[in-house]
Amino acid sequence: ERVVETEVPGANGTLGILPEHAALISELGCGPLSFKTESGQRRVLAVCGGYVEVAANHVRVLANQAEHADEIDVARAEAALRRANERLLHPAPGVDVARALSAMQRAQARLAAAKQAG
Repeated sequence: ERVVETEVPGANGTLGILPEHAALISELGCGPLSFKTESGQRRVLAVCGGYVEVAANHVRVLANQAEHADEIDVARAEAALRRANERLLHPAPGVDVARALSAMQRAQARLAAAKQAG
């Protein structure tokens, strides 16, 4: 899509990208990715993992996971966040802590994107 600005969750913080941005390649973090189209409409997605490339006034996002904010089931994301937090706070024997942390980050990204989209 043709856009005039975007905010991308990088692995080390949010990247604000405007026209004529310097070329870059960065790892994606988990969080809301928002962009404003030429018509002024703001769109939001929840993304987690992957890469973003900026070159020659083009932004390419290769996300491991992406979901449009208007398709997010907030109640389900809240439940997933509660489950992940419980697993991290009180890990049972055999619980994969890295997987629980990843689930928590995905749920937080989904909830942040839904909130940002309104």
